[in-house]
Amino acid sequence: MPGGAVPGVWPQDTIDALDAAVARRGGSWADATTALAALRADAPGLAALAPRLDDLADAGALTGLDARLLGVALLAEVHPVAHLLTGLLAGDTGAGRPTRALALELAGASVADGAAHARLSARAPLRRAGLLRVEAGDTWSTGRVGVPGRVVGHVLGHRDAAPVVQDLLVEAVPVDAPGHEEVAAALTAGEPLVWVHAPTGAAGTGLAAAACRSLDVACLVVDLGRLPGRDDAPDAAAVRTAVEAALLEAVLGRAVLVLAGAHRAGPALDGLVRAAAVPVVAVGATVWDPRWAPALPPTVTAGRLTLAQRASRWAAVTGPDAATPDVVALRMTPEEIVAVGRRARADADREGRDVRPDDVRRTARRLGGGAGSRVRGHGTPATLADLVLPDHTRREVERLVAWAQHRDDVLALGDLQGKGGKGTGISALFSGSPGTGKTLAAHVVAGALGMDLFQVDLSAVVDKYIGETEKNLERVFQQAESLNAILFFDEADALFGSRSAVTDAKDRYANQEVAYLLQRMEAAEGLTVLATNLRGNLDPAFARRLHFMIHFPDPDEPTRRALWEHHLAQLPGTDPDDPVDVDLLAGVLDLCGGDIRNVVLAAAYDAIAARTPPGMRHVRAATEREVAKLGRRVTDPRWVPAS
Repeated sequence: MPGGAVPGVWPQDTIDALDAAVARRGGSWADATTALAALRADAPGLAALAPRLDDLADAGALTGLDARLLGVALLAEVHPVAHLLTGLLAGDTGAGRPTRALALELAGASVADGAAHARLSARAPLRRAGLLRVEAGDTWSTGRVGVPGRVVGHVLGHRDAAPVVQDLLVEAVPVDAPGHEEVAAALTAGEPLVWVHAPTGAAGTGLAAAACRSLDVACLVVDLGRLPGRDDAPDAAAVRTAVEAALLEAVLGRAVLVLAGAHRAGPALDGLVRAAAVPVVAVGATVWDPRWAPALPPTVTAGRLTLAQRASRWAAVTGPDAATPDVVALRMTPEEIVAVGRRARADADREGRDVRPDDVRRTARRLGGGAGSRVRGHGTPATLADLVLPDHTRREVERLVAWAQHRDDVLALGDLQGKGGKGTGISALFSGSPGTGKTLAAHVVAGALGMDLFQVDLSAVVDKYIGETEKNLERVFQQAESLNAILFFDEADALFGSRSAVTDAKDRYANQEVAYLLQRMEAAEGLTVLATNLRGNLDPAFARRLHFMIHFPDPDEPTRRALWEHHLAQLPGTDPDDPVDVDLLAGVLDLCGGDIRNVVLAAAYDAIAARTPPGMRHVRAATEREVAKLGRRVTDPRWVPAS
């Protein structure tokens, strides 16, 4: 142990010091001799804790005096007789913790020694490591010295982390991604803080864990992202409490602290970390903000797993049969792959079978859920088979899915994307008349990628106050990126409309919102889909920022026939005595896919209510109601009105 402290002396040296302190005060307590005798009788049992105290002193890089001060405070915590004696010696009428002055006296230091007093200062090793706390008293010397309950529990053999830390613990999954050597070098050089910028889906914590593995040191991974509250408005007190508790756990475990979600700590991070007794690798979703601290920490940007790396990890967790291309395409961190894979395997084991790709995709959707009513995609996911479109439109949707699946491999080739402040996201515009399949296509893309669809609620975003709309939109982008969800703007022209000449203040601020959206879309890291019925209403500047512009045309007769067949196939059966004439429906009715779905659904309801199989009579009646809803009439002579 540093400073020459001798293992095995505690608790006998502290008991002897208590005896001497009582004698110096003239032995004025009638029960002091009895109390000391009881304490000496328990000394052999207490001595079993000495190796753990020595280990703490080593972990905290304590001097001999530090170790003796810790021993004094600890004895008062674990033995009631020592608690009574320190209280009486401190001038209390009963049990109490030692004062600063008494702790120094019992540790063999002079209360007039400034260097000894400094060992109890806030920046001294004992308190930096979180092993000792000092409560204010009437004077500096009468401040009370104690040992935090978590440290006492550790010495007594309790290995469970504090509850606040347990809720934030993440399994360390090392990934030999580029940059882990830089992190290891910074830790070797004694840097107290290393900042890892980890955009959504990047292997930030995996990179940090790999650096610790290369140095053969343990790491403790804690995720501040699990704390309640938004990233842009975290509970500062909760963050501080969590970081302090995590730092103490790292000291107790002789580990490097890997702090995921570190951007939530913001300006408080530098002060907390630089006063810590262990090095910290902070993994944040943003770049380091120079306003957080006067000194810049070493910074590394984390990359994402390649498809090959993801395939290897999925195969290890779920088995090779489940690591299909669509599963491997899920943009997940190593920790998320482990969490999803284990859950999928547990679900499959419960049913006595191997893991299937559907198990993984279903579990991945649960991982991305929980963002409130705006997340769409729970229930039965839409697939490409549900999308009935002209061939050229369908090919473009499939091409969009392929881009998203292989984006990481393209990014790994070099700086083809992301230069000049641009993001690495993919953006698409779906345009066409109502009911042509734009929203369904967005759900299909989400289902094919195993992602949730984060549908923007315009009523919750647009604000009458200047600047609030931009703040709300920023939160939407950040939340979608953090959930690895597709950001879907339906009726996009309401937000992305063309800028106009400024004739009053309202025009200027409307243009300002559009300009913000242009910049934010260009910097986006995720997948963004805009849908509009009126493509001409969008600002022309958006075209350059869109990777796909897919038009959904009104269906022609062959497409309408396929739509009728697709939706009718969802019914368990139709009335053989009243067959549905698909050729007539496709040839006579100029309806879009959404209208056809409404007709089939209404026919099914009417048939169920009438307790008969659905037939042409139900479809005919439902069609006329739907056409009337659209403000139109069926004028084709081949159409016979419903009776």
